[in-house]
Amino acid sequence: MRVTSRQMTTPIKNSRNENVSENAREAILEAAKWAAQTHGYSGINFRSIADAVGIKNASIYYHFSSKADLGAAVARRYREDTVSVLEALRGENPDPIRCLQAYPSIFRTSLENGNRLCLFSFMAAEYQDLPEEVKSEVLAFADINVAWLTKLLSDGGLGSIEVCERRARAIYTAVAGAQMIARTRFDIGLFDELVQSYQEAGLLST
Repeated sequence: MRVTSRQMTTPIKNSRNENVSENAREAILEAAKWAAQTHGYSGINFRSIADAVGIKNASIYYHFSSKADLGAAVARRYREDTVSVLEALRGENPDPIRCLQAYPSIFRTSLENGNRLCLFSFMAAEYQDLPEEVKSEVLAFADINVAWLTKLLSDGGLGSIEVCERRARAIYTAVAGAQMIARTRFDIGLFDELVQSYQEAGLLST
């Protein structure tokens, strides 16, 4: 069978278009994540995101059917990225106690990057007004953090599963709260002071 030059170039063109489309989708997700970490779910505005990405407002609808669809996609990606970060943190710190003490660094990173808040801390404050698909992601994010911390505490021999789970919830709540207070004061040093106080009180140590 003879292959014409037009036939040969068609797959290449399609591949290029697919790459451009995927790049646009990733840029939209990144811009929406930045907006949500700065202003919460209410900050996800198609016009502002389109301006940030450099595309037409209507182009976003090619990738996301609604604000709720985009918000859920942003939340899902953030949750998945956090799972990867937690797994990496555990791999880098075989000792459970050292790993526990390193846990606040995940929240500190957001403060270092433009004084941003954890996406789910913002969304949790807006929980009653969130679409159902976003609400489920907010709950899932808290659950994965608590489950990860529970296993870490259990691996360190710090009590029964029930005891470790209660302490895990306290740790997650305390660290997220420290981030929120530090953000309002634009003072990352305050975050460090609060984390140190948690360590001294025994919350982040044996």
